[in-house]
Amino acid sequence: MRYRIATIPGDGIGPDVVAEARKALEAVASVSGFELEFAEAMMGGAAIDATGEPLPETSLEICRRSDAVLLGAVGGPKWDGLPGDKRPEAGLLGLRAGLGAYANLRPARMFPELAASCPLRADIVAGGLDMLIVRELTGGIYFGQRGQDEGGDAAWDTERYSRAEVERLLAVAYGAARARGRRLCVVDKANVLESSRLWRRVAMETAALHPDVETSFMYVDNCAMQLVRNPRQFDVIATSNMFGDILSDEASMITGSIGMLASASVGGSGPGIFEPIHGSAPDIAGRDAANPLATILSAAMLLSYALNRKEEAALVEGAVAAVLAEGLRCADIASGAPAERVLGTRAMGEAVARKIREAAR
Repeated sequence: MRYRIATIPGDGIGPDVVAEARKALEAVASVSGFELEFAEAMMGGAAIDATGEPLPETSLEICRRSDAVLLGAVGGPKWDGLPGDKRPEAGLLGLRAGLGAYANLRPARMFPELAASCPLRADIVAGGLDMLIVRELTGGIYFGQRGQDEGGDAAWDTERYSRAEVERLLAVAYGAARARGRRLCVVDKANVLESSRLWRRVAMETAALHPDVETSFMYVDNCAMQLVRNPRQFDVIATSNMFGDILSDEASMITGSIGMLASASVGGSGPGIFEPIHGSAPDIAGRDAANPLATILSAAMLLSYALNRKEEAALVEGAVAAVLAEGLRCADIASGAPAERVLGTRAMGEAVARKIREAAR
């Protein structure tokens, strides 16, 4: 079996971490008997510098002709002064829309070895954390009408959702909840926003069709508080684009480091997009200082969701757990304990690839 993977290194530390995730994928392929073909595409600031566009059509076509897309990170201060539709982030929105990737799956799992990095009290996270945020990705305020008046003294962004958009996102969320703890919390702001009232109404109708899943509802401000007060109450959270963006970043820090969290953007007929949720961190780009584990775990999600290689995905996840158990750390997840050894980006990627090969033997 041969698979084609589009890689988008992007900006800042993106090329650094994508290179290490590719090592993990190549290690898995070598021990599992399948082949991988990689095709690199430009997006974000790198594409702007080369072509003037954040997502060239040639890059989108490379992704469309692939089985999955592995993405690093895009953006940086260098391009902050550009108009909104020409910024690196516009390329990311265009990629999601172009591939029909409407559901963003963001697992927030705390590895036991990183419990000391959690900013919450030990009794709050005793027993560990493992939740999944399912974020709608191609609608809402990020894709609504926007603009400014002629003087630049007023601006607007429009939140809009259709029933169909909410229904298809909830279908993914209920599928995830059924595969996990059968608990789903739908997060909205239905006491204020009309778009959230639509979410609440459609979600209540959908819940009646899934009696095997315990469905609850929560306002987004309360959810933000509850993630800090009692994060273990959550299993799967389903929410809109902007709310999911904010809540998943909060959840990432609860688990110890944003450098550990992966994501998958799936849906529709196009290939999925697999990327870490962290940013491009241009201040450490090319310095062998970035944590590649979130991107490597994104590669595990790629194996599971895009290629249906569940055993190989578990192999990658197990290798990450093994390096952490051995005391290997990148700087962002190091606590200073004597048993720890801090590695650079490349050495951490090589350590994970080595653990993959050892586990297969």
